[in-house]
Amino acid sequence: MAGLRTWPWLCSGLMAAGLLVSAGEGGGVGSGLGGSAARAQGVVAPSLARQSFVAAAVRRAGPAVVTIDTERTVVVPGAGGGLPRGLLNDPLFRQFFGMPQLQQPSQRTERGTGSGFIYQADGLLLTNAHVVEKTDRVTVGMQDGRRVQGTVVGLDRLTDLAVVKLAGGGPWPVAPLGNSDTLQVGEWAIAVGNPFGLDNTVTMGIISNLNRNASKLGITDKRLDLIQTDAAINPGNSGGPLLNADGEVIGINTLVRTGPGAGLGFAIPINRAREIARQLVATGRASHPVIGVGLDAVKPGDGTGLSQGVRVMSVQSGSPAARAGLQQGDVIVAVGGQAIANPPQLVAAVERAGVGGSLPLSVNRAGRVLQITVVPAQLGVTP
Repeated sequence: MAGLRTWPWLCSGLMAAGLLVSAGEGGGVGSGLGGSAARAQGVVAPSLARQSFVAAAVRRAGPAVVTIDTERTVVVPGAGGGLPRGLLNDPLFRQFFGMPQLQQPSQRTERGTGSGFIYQADGLLLTNAHVVEKTDRVTVGMQDGRRVQGTVVGLDRLTDLAVVKLAGGGPWPVAPLGNSDTLQVGEWAIAVGNPFGLDNTVTMGIISNLNRNASKLGITDKRLDLIQTDAAINPGNSGGPLLNADGEVIGINTLVRTGPGAGLGFAIPINRAREIARQLVATGRASHPVIGVGLDAVKPGDGTGLSQGVRVMSVQSGSPAARAGLQQGDVIVAVGGQAIANPPQLVAAVERAGVGGSLPLSVNRAGRVLQITVVPAQLGVTP
């Protein structure tokens, strides 16, 4: 009712324009005409679909979307201000300075909530690492009301991904996985999750952009190229699926922009998440190959004289790129014979090559094309 008081012009304007649709006898629909009147005048009114493609998409993936409740024990230091315990236990010292008896450290339980989805019938589910990191207990809530204990199989802070295994047998409902490499800006995007603890909440928007680098969003401790969407993502949505119009998971909701510019949501592409999940299940950790360069896309007027490619803006000393002979100012125009146009394509190629693999590059250096092979190394490991 508050909405009607706030926007009274909406209904009155529609009625004045003759656009208000009303249902008549027998469910007939007409423009301001009852069903009987419409039939009497020979008007054939089209039936309105009660369900949309969004409802069909959610029915397909919804049973596999879960709530994740976590508990962690936090130790709270006792009173004492950092003074030595022996001194604080001295009754004369306490009496002289008016200090109470030393308080022992206490414990409290912190609880959190997030979302996730089951991607394998044996009970493996994907969520964000920040949802389950440092937890003592993980409880998974199913859409049918069941509460199941979960165990963290592995997590990767760099991509903010984690795999959890449900206790007990199966089979469990599974959300179908799509292909995030084929996404286009403007496609439908449907976010499903549990924002603010409100189970099975669905919001819709579009794919606003692709390959948003986390570092350009001010997130320097993650290695991610994200899907941007205007589908509403709120606290508690973390780890839930971003669906396409067919009900396939194309991303994992991970963060939302708050404050100025709010309304921007971001999701981890499912193809990246699928590969990280495979590694976490196999070894409990994820591999992050790097070659040690700073990159930028070729742009008109940048002095390269090229229409596309990836400029090498910096080369880290002692890195695989430096050892292979890459130099600042080089333009990488192809990887393995395939032309590239932007840094995300090169990063994807490095990921495919893997640590210790072979990455053949075609490099334009001042108009001369060179063939250079780089061997990626593990991020954070000094060769």
